[in-house]
Amino acid sequence: MKRKKRFFTIFTLGLLSAMGAFSIDMYLPGFPDIAKDLHTTVAHITLSITSFFIGISVGQLIYGPLLDKYGRKKPLEIGLFVYFITSIACAFAPTANMLIGFRFLQALGSCAGLVASRALVRDIFPVEENAKIFSLLMLVLAVSPIIAPTVGGYMTALFGWQSIFYVLAFIAGSTLLLVYFKLPAGREPEYGLSLKPKPIISGYIEVAKVPQFYTYAFAGAIASSGLYAYIAGSPFVFMELYHVSEKQYGWIFAFVAMGLISASQVNTILLRKYSSEQIIRVTLFCQCLAGISLVLGNSFHFLGLYSTIFLIWIFLSTQGFAFPNTSALSLAPFSKNAGTASALMGAIQLGIGAISTALVSILNNGTALPMSAVMCACAMISFTVLTIGRRVIKKPSRGYTIISQNS
Repeated sequence: MKRKKRFFTIFTLGLLSAMGAFSIDMYLPGFPDIAKDLHTTVAHITLSITSFFIGISVGQLIYGPLLDKYGRKKPLEIGLFVYFITSIACAFAPTANMLIGFRFLQALGSCAGLVASRALVRDIFPVEENAKIFSLLMLVLAVSPIIAPTVGGYMTALFGWQSIFYVLAFIAGSTLLLVYFKLPAGREPEYGLSLKPKPIISGYIEVAKVPQFYTYAFAGAIASSGLYAYIAGSPFVFMELYHVSEKQYGWIFAFVAMGLISASQVNTILLRKYSSEQIIRVTLFCQCLAGISLVLGNSFHFLGLYSTIFLIWIFLSTQGFAFPNTSALSLAPFSKNAGTASALMGAIQLGIGAISTALVSILNNGTALPMSAVMCACAMISFTVLTIGRRVIKKPSRGYTIISQNS
């Protein structure tokens, strides 16, 4: 692939994979204003994040078979159009419950990009390059937490929270044009595939039975849920407890995101010497230590604003290593049904993410402990899943071998 074409391909895939993140990060600084305008609480508005995660989780299971049957681009283009329309609808939501509902529909559109981008990485690039490509996508993905909350904070202050959803609609329209004109088609459609429930379910079961898939898909998904718990809890923790402004919150979010960017690019360097599975083990162990420190610090009240930000920065930086490597290892065993595997991986990730965001809202007790506890629990459960899963993969009687970029 020529360098210019490769750049536009990776950039477009990065936009598609980051669309869900933009949809969440950009409107976080507007939570207090949204709650005030819609006559509700910030905790209630947090449920719009949960509904978004549920929509992405359910939607990916729908798009997976569609992407395998009709090719990658047609379902993707339809999804982007749905996202465009529902983004505008969110701006006109008259009540909190309607906003929560529109966010669910918006997620159904955005998840097409998540599934298609991962499947296209598997289609277009050699399997030994997949972890490196996912690290490059992580670079685009990590720009979202830097730009989105900062832009969202300023736009909320200047033009009102509704303007955020107009910007999201513009991003969707621009990405749709890039997909149509610049993105390679990927794997050829398989029109013979059935879209009846039974074969679709059988296809997902076939993927889910592969030990390498369920080990790294669940380990990565549960680790990522710590990030989603932070997203759900941070507006309350920083703006309500530490009394930072919308603009200051945006800058805090940007600083934390720098850890993601740095880690994702260091990951590409480490992959020259270490395998993905080696990197994941160390990463999740470090995430556990950061999570435990957050819980202890909030339980015994010895954390201030800056120490809280630092520990969260450490915790979330690990995602720059965990995401690309768990994604690559989860999809490595598949080629023919990469769309189905990508959809199931995404559904697991966002489904568990929805649970973590809901828990942060439900457990809200006026302190930072619910957010910290959910983050810590995600890290520890993820490390446990990885440890047990690797033993299953390596059992000689099962005959499985980890397929990675070093294979």
